[in-house]
Parts: sequence; structure tokens; C-alpha cells
Amino acid sequence: MENNMKYAVVIPARFQSSRFPGKPLVDICGKTMIQHVWEKCCAAVDPKDVYVATDSEKIAHCVEGFGGKVVMTSSDCLTGTDRLAEANLTLDCDFLINVQGDEPVIDPNNIIKIIESYKRTGNITNAYCEINSEEEFRSLTVPKVVTTKEQKLLYMSRSSIPLTKSGSYVKAYKQVCVYAFSREHLSFFTSHAEKTPLEEIEDIEILRFLESDIQVDMVEVESGSLAVDVPSDVDKVVAYLNTL
Repeated sequence: MENNMKYAVVIPARFQSSRFPGKPLVDICGKTMIQHVWEKCCAAVDPKDVYVATDSEKIAHCVEGFGGKVVMTSSDCLTGTDRLAEANLTLDCDFLINVQGDEPVIDPNNIIKIIESYKRTGNITNAYCEINSEEEFRSLTVPKVVTTKEQKLLYMSRSSIPLTKSGSYVKAYKQVCVYAFSREHLSFFTSHAEKTPLEEIEDIEILRFLESDIQVDMVEVESGSLAVDVPSDVDKVVAYLNTL
């Protein structure tokens, strides 16, 4: 593919989270979570190519306060991918990299790997890594990833997969929430606005593409991040940062 394609790294962030309202603005070691994520993105690409997409004036004010760029989106966005698609109506990029706003210790190298892979293939691209604890394997907040030998996505589930016949955990992988989507992928997602059956059950938006026979490439990275899904996850991030 052409290497001169226009792209941006976009962090979707909403204030109204059902499990953790105001999550992007939670303080983690003296900085808001959204600033931690933005700084990690700026370590991967030129800061001029990093944006926060939000419907919240509070988040926008915070981001502009630390020098970040904001794209305002509507409150009607059902998912982060919808928010990216709406943001690209303003940004007009050939492809976007989605970095979740609740990944404050994401490795910048993972973002770079996804960009490089997308430039080679043009396919939807998502990062994943090996799970290293049974607790994580059994957690319903961690999407598990199953791929082909060629690292094409077979399925993603909140369930503990794959399992042995006796229900034992042997080896498994989890999603790392960094994605690459082309302009066309984002247009497809918004033009098929209803959730597909498995997406509805699992609440995993990448399944909308998979159920529509659109290939998803998975790129293995060395380690995942520490996602903040619920308030208690903040303590885990703080403990990790204190070891650095």
C-alpha cells in the first residue's frame, strides 16, 4: 500500500460510562487518565496527529489544557468505533488508529506495530497478547482472542476460551485495544448501525466486522496494558506506575 496515506491516532473518550462515570478524568499519579493515554500516543507518532474524540466539554477542556487536540462528536455514538467514524468526517484521513481512552500504560510500540501492519495490508488490524494469569482468563471484562495460524481473527469472546474438555486453562490470548480502520471500514460500520447478533451478546464491537465476513488481522504484541474498566482498576495502574 501507499506509505503517504494520511492517518491520525484517535482516542475516543466519553464522560458517561455506565461502570465508571467520568473515567477519562480520574486522577492517576497527578495526571488525568486521558493525559496518560495521550502522552503514550504522542510517544508513538507526531503529537500533531493525535486527537481525542469526545462529546464532553469537560474532557475537551481538560485535553486542551494539557496541549492536546480535540474533535467534538455527538452524544449519539454507541461505540468507540462510531465515535471514530464521526471524527473522521472532520479529520478526513485514509485510516485511523483507535487507542482506547482507558489504557493509561499502553506501550507506544504496540501503536507503531499496528500502523506498520495496516500499511502493509489495508485490513482491519487489532493487537493481542498472551494471557498470563488464570484470573485474567476467567474475567468477563477481558475479551479473549482466537486466531488462525496466520493470525486472522476466528472469534473474540468474554468467555474463557479456548478450554480443555475438563474446563481447564492451558494457554490463551486477550485483545489489546489498539485498532486500525480505513475510511471505508468506518463507513461500513456506521452504515450497518444495528449490532450484529454475536456483537449484541458479547458487547464486542469488532464482531460486527467478523460477522459480516470482513477479515480482521491480529498482531501479537509482547504485553497488554492495564485497562481501567471499574474504579478498583485504578489502584492496579497506580501500583504498576509506582514500580517504574
